Amino acid sequence: MKNNDIKLISNGKRLDGRAPNEMRSMKIVPNVVKNSGGSAYMEWGKNKIIAAVYGPGEALPRHTANPDRAVIKCRYMMAPFSSSEEHGRVGMNRRAIEISKVTAEVFENIVLLDQFPGTEINIYIEVLQSDGGTRAAGITCASVAMALSGIPMKDLPYAVSVGKVGEDVILDLDKLEDNYSDADVPLAILPRTDSVALLQMDGEMTKKQFNDAMAMAMEAGKTISKLQKDALRSQYIEQEQKYR
Repeated sequence: MKNNDIKLISNGKRLDGRAPNEMRSMKIVPNVVKNSGGSAYMEWGKNKIIAAVYGPGEALPRHTANPDRAVIKCRYMMAPFSSSEEHGRVGMNRRAIEISKVTAEVFENIVLLDQFPGTEINIYIEVLQSDGGTRAAGITCASVAMALSGIPMKDLPYAVSVGKVGEDVILDLDKLEDNYSDADVPLAILPRTDSVALLQMDGEMTKKQFNDAMAMAMEAGKTISKLQKDALRSQYIEQEQKYR
């Protein structure tokens, strides 16, 4: 992971000019897939991602149905042209399977599944262009898509990555930082309670560094949550104006 030949921070600035606690630019466009229950398109730095939600509907195959609650299925995929590493790849790899699983688990903890027994809810996340942090961006984008679908949730989760370069804690790692930092920690947070819905770590941090990283993620979450809510609000304003 660590590469001493690549200096990721110099004079307090990262390679792309950001400060350690600075996020990349973000935007969310709601309901871009018209035949879905809800969808969103997100640009986060150079990442470009579409998320779409379908259901609740009949669980297929039928033996996967739970008579007491809905089942959430997620498919995270990177397009073959999304990055140099993905060039020419077709189908799910181990990383995509793992991210699909942890993303489904995030939403299993916040969607009111008992209201839709025996059904399934499908989340599709397609990475069109990748530059690090696609796991966090996918969850953030899928959260907006789920809200737009009308499926009830306890909260509107957001996700962001934090990490460590040398002794410096950094926010929102790009691809190069993801590859060569000393630690990478993707987080998903429920903002109403500041509860952690996802926590993974690659690398090591001291207790103080981890606490600083958590505080940095929570502070960044205020900006991410506002962006999510603004995207949802814009959709409802558009609908209101349409039916006046």
